[in-house]
Amino acid sequence: MNKFNKIYNDIKSLKIQGANKIALAGLKALEINSSPKAVKKILSARPTEPALKNAVMFSKIADIETAKNYLKDSEKKTTLLGARLIKNNSRVFTHCHSTTVINTLKYAKEHGKKFEVLNTETRPRYQGRITSLDLAKLKIKNTHFVDSGAEEAISQSDVILLGADMVTPNGEVANKIGSEMIAKLARTYKIPVYILTSTWKYSPKKLKIEQRDTKEIWKKSNKYITIKNPAFELVGPDYITAIVSGLGILKPKKFVKKVKKTYSWIR
Repeated sequence: MNKFNKIYNDIKSLKIQGANKIALAGLKALEINSSPKAVKKILSARPTEPALKNAVMFSKIADIETAKNYLKDSEKKTTLLGARLIKNNSRVFTHCHSTTVINTLKYAKEHGKKFEVLNTETRPRYQGRITSLDLAKLKIKNTHFVDSGAEEAISQSDVILLGADMVTPNGEVANKIGSEMIAKLARTYKIPVYILTSTWKYSPKKLKIEQRDTKEIWKKSNKYITIKNPAFELVGPDYITAIVSGLGILKPKKFVKKVKKTYSWIR
């Protein structure tokens, strides 16, 4: 298998996770082969990832290296702003696995913040385990909950930090399934919910929610059993305290307005 196809397969199979990592991997693949056919193939690997699409689009306007540098710089700015939201001796709740959230927690710890993390396993692919292991490597104390224990974890938290796969024109945020439930529970307990994301995750079109293979849930087959395995769900802007990105800490609708003005080429 050549390097291009390996990157494509790694993106499609979820071996590469996290929207920024997917976008950077996609750009790396295009450094190997940037033909129209290759571009189409890379975009088809994760059609519900706006960051990948926007990174590829920008690489045509500028160049691949400039697009890669933007993604890295945006991540750094988001990390610095996100770390400000973590108070000393606080409990931070997160769900699934977000490289931006991990980098934010890492930065906060390196700069003297004392805190612990509560997170959920995130079935069916258990991305929450990746989060817990990443935090353990950073020597950040964390408590890992089964998904059905989310309310218990949230009730003990001071702030919620989530990643994002997409932001819609209405200011909705698409994130791993369970995120909407988490945001609604957070309102019950009056806990702020912050989305840490790249501006290139904005999509002017509502992308279709990806339905994953039902065998990830249960391999058993029965004509009377229907299995649903949506990868993401939309969190309404009213449940989001702010979106944190390279453009600042903004309310969802202000974020959308600023993205449209700053990146008019996103279509």
